[in-house]
Amino acid sequence: MTQRKSSGFTTILLTGLLAGTLDITAAIVILAKMRAGMVFKYIASGAFGKEAYTAGPQMILFGAFFHYLIAMTITVIYFLVYPRLSFLKTNKILSAAWIGIWAWIFMNIVVVPISQIGPIKLTPESVIKNLVILMVCIGLPVSILISQYYTQARDNSKL
Repeated sequence: MTQRKSSGFTTILLTGLLAGTLDITAAIVILAKMRAGMVFKYIASGAFGKEAYTAGPQMILFGAFFHYLIAMTITVIYFLVYPRLSFLKTNKILSAAWIGIWAWIFMNIVVVPISQIGPIKLTPESVIKNLVILMVCIGLPVSILISQYYTQARDNSKL
């Protein structure tokens, strides 16, 4: 029985969608107490400012678009650096933590400050919750599935 070979594009797409879905679900359930619309409007407010909260349902769609764009970007970056950084191949859990930490740093040190969201109050509790969500919901699926892709590609090249 032959094993079906997955393309890099398919791997990135499915991994980014999975990670983005897990992350947004955790944000809605854990951080926003089931207020999905508010989560997506918060994300959209990065581009549209306070108008995102008063505008129509299109802001929810913009929020979803921006959220998945970020998840896909993280996935693409990891996909591209994975073969070049040997330490990523040693432990998927540590790689997941690395992804989560870098995603948190990038979002909170670069993206949010230059967005229209404005200053946010960081507490030790909020930082820990967000880091854990990013490590588990983005980091783990990205680490595991990208590693699996490269392992399969390596094994197929030996045939």
